Amino acid sequence: MPIDFPIYSPVQRILHPLFTHHEVEVFIKRDDMIHPFISGNKWRKLKLHIEKIKALSIKTLVTFGGAWSNHLLATAAAGAQFQLATHAFVRGEEINNPVLALCKLFGMQLHFVDRSAYKDKKALFNANFNENNALFIDEGGRSEEGAVGCESIIEELEDTFTDIFVAAGTGTTAAGILKALNTKGLNSTLHCIPVLKGGDFIKQDILDWGIDIDNLTLHTEYHFGGYAKTNPELLQFIKDFVADTGIMIEPTYTGKMMYALFDHIKTGKIQAESKILAIHTGGLTGFLGMYEKFDNLAPVNTLTKTIK
Repeated sequence: MPIDFPIYSPVQRILHPLFTHHEVEVFIKRDDMIHPFISGNKWRKLKLHIEKIKALSIKTLVTFGGAWSNHLLATAAAGAQFQLATHAFVRGEEINNPVLALCKLFGMQLHFVDRSAYKDKKALFNANFNENNALFIDEGGRSEEGAVGCESIIEELEDTFTDIFVAAGTGTTAAGILKALNTKGLNSTLHCIPVLKGGDFIKQDILDWGIDIDNLTLHTEYHFGGYAKTNPELLQFIKDFVADTGIMIEPTYTGKMMYALFDHIKTGKIQAESKILAIHTGGLTGFLGMYEKFDNLAPVNTLTKTIK
C-alpha cells in the first residue's frame, strides 16, 4: 500500500580549495532535507515497514534504541504522521533529554530497560506485544526492508559517480546502496565508514543478505574512539565544514563520513578527475547531545583548512 510522503533530496556540489587542488568534484545528496525529524536514511528504512503495517491494518510500531537515538525520533514522528501508536524500548536508566522529549511530544511511549534485558529485543517485544497487532522494528531500522528502502538513494540519482561515501551504524543503508549499484550495473566504489569500533561485521552482514560486495570498501579507522565518541580534531573539522559550506553535519555519523572523504582526497587515495558523492544520512539532532563539546575549542589545523 503506497503512502503519500513527498521526497526532497537534491544533489548539490560542494566547492572547496582542497577539491580544486586535487582536481576532484564533490557532491552531496541531501537526504537531511527529506523531513526535519523523519530525515535521511531513517525515513528510507521506515518506509516499507509503514507500508506493511498499513496493509495489515496494524496500528502499533515497536522499536528500540539508545537515549539519543535519531531512529527513535524518526519513528515517533512517522507514527504521528501516519496515525500510528509508537512504543520504544530505551536502553539504560530512565532519563530525559531533548530527543526523548521530542519523541514523547510526537506521542511515543518510552519503556526504559536495563542493558542486560535490552540485549534480547525479541523477548522484550514478545513479553509486551503481539505480532498480530504490533510490528517489530529492530534498532536503527536494521532489516531487509530497510535495505530495500535505501536502494532508492541510487535510483533517484540522475548522474553517475566514481566514488560514493556513506556512514554506517548497522550497515543497512550501505547494503541498499550496494544492491542498487549492482542492479544498475554501476561501477562506483562504495566507501563505507563504520562509526563504531569493530565495524568489520558490516561486510559479513551485507554478504548474509546475498549482496555482492566487490565494489565495497570498508574504512574502519574513522570511528574516533567508538560510537558517539569524538575528539577535538573531529569537532573542529565539523565546525569548519559547517561554517565553510552552510551544510550541517554532526559528530556521530555524517561528521565522521565527511572527515574520511576529506582525508582520502588529501592523502591521494582518490584519483584526480574523480567524481565523488557523499550521502547525507540526516540525524542532525545528534548535535544536541554534544553541542557543549564545541565550546572553547582550541583551533587545530583541520582537513578543511589544509589544501596539500
